[in-house]
Amino acid sequence: MTPHELTIAYLIDWLFGDPKGYPHPVRMIGRAIFFLEGKLLCENDPPLKKRVKGGMLVVLIVGGTALSTWAIFRMAGWVHPILSFGFAVFFAYTTLAIRSLRDEVKGVIETLEKGDLIQARKEVGFLVGRDTDQLDEKEVCRALIETTAENTSDGIIAPLFYLAIGGPILAMAYKALNTLDSMVGYKNERYQYFGWASARLDDLANFIPSRLTALFFILAAFFLKKDWRSAWRVMCRDAKKNVSPNSGYPEAAVAGALNIQLGGENLYFGKYVRKPFIGNLEKSINPNAVRESLHLMIAVSMIAVMTTILMVNFK
Repeated sequence: MTPHELTIAYLIDWLFGDPKGYPHPVRMIGRAIFFLEGKLLCENDPPLKKRVKGGMLVVLIVGGTALSTWAIFRMAGWVHPILSFGFAVFFAYTTLAIRSLRDEVKGVIETLEKGDLIQARKEVGFLVGRDTDQLDEKEVCRALIETTAENTSDGIIAPLFYLAIGGPILAMAYKALNTLDSMVGYKNERYQYFGWASARLDDLANFIPSRLTALFFILAAFFLKKDWRSAWRVMCRDAKKNVSPNSGYPEAAVAGALNIQLGGENLYFGKYVRKPFIGNLEKSINPNAVRESLHLMIAVSMIAVMTTILMVNFK
């Protein structure tokens, strides 16, 4: 991955996001997962067999994605270096989700501010895994801030990290694994065993990026004149409270920077799950707080892409 390829990919994502209707590679990966899940998952299988089949799914999807990306680059290189350059930019761009995250979260805020809570619940339901039918305005905003923090790691920092160390092939393999986790990595009756490999490997793949994301949030808080000291303190104090080994880090940094409290009771598949509180209850959670989290996310993306370009330049 060259600095020019990375810069162009970032700018394309920032300018255009993910236009609806075009054949996005991640959507294709999602369709492949859905198809193979139907072939592999049998509800009556014993737990061990479900885990083995889930492992097979990971190998097929992640390996297939990496191999397909490599083959495209190989063939493009045979045709012309410019074509290879174009595919590098395209794949790098598709791994990033800066503009789409901003637009989707901003859209829910605007719906809330119009007073349409019912529609806002539906819209936030497309962004989070929890049940959203009964959320009040504060809970919708909390869900938006938490997903902004977590997706800054999954959709910005992790792809940049893997682009820096392994180029588009490794970044696409990461996106395949992350998509697997979002589709089958649940701890419910259906996926507890079948999705085990996807969930554990996704945790491993996000271990470093999630912690880098928290540090970038603290740095962004400093530049935006937010409470960066609180961001550091809350991250050190609360990041490990979350059941997830990774999502607590960016969430804690954002909670500290904005002086808000995240966590609490969420409803998943009809069952209440209480998550530990993260941050201090100093300011209220409202649409303005969501906007501030988006400002932090955008600043993080700028800091991170400049850092990545420097890393690639001196690699």
